[in-house]
Amino acid sequence: MLKTGILNPQINSLVSRVRHTNTLVIADRGFPYWPQLETIDISLVDDIPTVLQVLQALKSNFVIGNAWMAGEFRDHNSVDTVVSYTNLLPKIIFEPHIEFKRRVPATIGLIRTGDTTQYGNIIIESA
Repeated sequence: MLKTGILNPQINSLVSRVRHTNTLVIADRGFPYWPQLETIDISLVDDIPTVLQVLQALKSNFVIGNAWMAGEFRDHNSVDTVVSYTNLLPKIIFEPHIEFKRRVPATIGLIRTGDTTQYGNIIIESA
């Protein structure tokens, strides 16, 4: 029985299949469903859990290289919210939302949260 770290068996299985340069999506509650993509839905209620909470939990066993976010994230959120993301990620590449979504089908999987942060979705790359 796991006693520390990520306890969710589906997330552990998904993360264990991520290899060098593979990518993983951590998405908010409104992110579209992608039928061809393994999706683990851990949303409970609004903002439980958040994208940042999931990211923080993953960081102990996931070496993040690049991260991608929609450029609209910076326009629709406070400076404090933007800083909270940038403090957890080594490098964020901001791109138009439409370009961000074009990256999604090439990812290993998606973890859906209850986050309500506008454009708070991220794609992280394994370094």
